[in-house]
Amino acid sequence: MQNIEQAVHFLEKYNLVLSTAESATAGLLAATVAAVPGCDGVLESGFVVYSKRAMQASLGVKPETIETFGMNSEEVAREMALGVLMTSSADIILAITGAPTADDKRGQEIYDGAMCFACATRLAEHQGVTSETVILPGDNNERRAAAARHALLQLPYYYERLRQTS
Repeated sequence: MQNIEQAVHFLEKYNLVLSTAESATAGLLAATVAAVPGCDGVLESGFVVYSKRAMQASLGVKPETIETFGMNSEEVAREMALGVLMTSSADIILAITGAPTADDKRGQEIYDGAMCFACATRLAEHQGVTSETVILPGDNNERRAAAARHALLQLPYYYERLRQTS
């Protein structure tokens, strides 16, 4: 997949409705989808949760997950995605958290530009989630844009991976 329009067409082709859960990208993922003409049939909602409290209250991320792994972790991204899956009628969820800069007040080892992605979906009777961490180059805004693009372009890969495990 080469561009964002193809990601929207992928969602249309498989009759999938998307919701997002975003921390580091602060809504850019949902905004990127919304910029594609005709996306109204495939985009349901976007959650921006920039603080621990918001992650916990809005998406059900467990305090112990944040304490153990840090806000910028695949484990938190997975809980963000599953939290939206539980409360929305969307078919597929993309979640992004991460560290566009290497500033973590908890003192955990974080790599500059490390972004954590998760995708959750319901397939038949099965609920699944997959995740990955990617180090992205550039300044903060370039990394945020690259993270939104990466998540959308990975949709077919995530979906196929989840289908194989269901």
